[in-house]
Amino acid sequence: MAAKEYEKKTEEFILPIVERMGFELWDVEYVKEGKEHYLRAYIDKPGGITINDCVAVSREMNEILDREDYIPEEYIFEVSSPGLDRPLKKERDFERSIGKRVELHTYRAIDGSKDFSGELVDYNADQVTIKDDNSQQVFERKDIAQIRLEVVL
Repeated sequence: MAAKEYEKKTEEFILPIVERMGFELWDVEYVKEGKEHYLRAYIDKPGGITINDCVAVSREMNEILDREDYIPEEYIFEVSSPGLDRPLKKERDFERSIGKRVELHTYRAIDGSKDFSGELVDYNADQVTIKDDNSQQVFERKDIAQIRLEVVL
């Protein structure tokens, strides 16, 4: 199985746990960092996730991971909050972020810059539109390296 298949299978197992506890599953990722593999689940709820929330989900999910044993290599399982500056990856992330400020980083410079910020006003499968003070800018999604919520202090 590839990383995407591990993520999908993990999502199938963890989603009922997360929903039963009244949380939202933000993302699941399986990545290699240095010599270690990590299986991470990001959960959220209105008002934010606590360490106790993460521990509760982790305990239940660890039992399933031990029983199902679908990832052959050793890995570290983590449950955490997606953070204030959470990346937008899935369509639902974009949908719930309409009207919020985002930071956008492109693969190549556009008008001399790779970094942009503004209010997310629209998106579709091919494009993302943000507006700042007086103008709107449309970006092709294939040109976007990363888009995340902007932390406004």
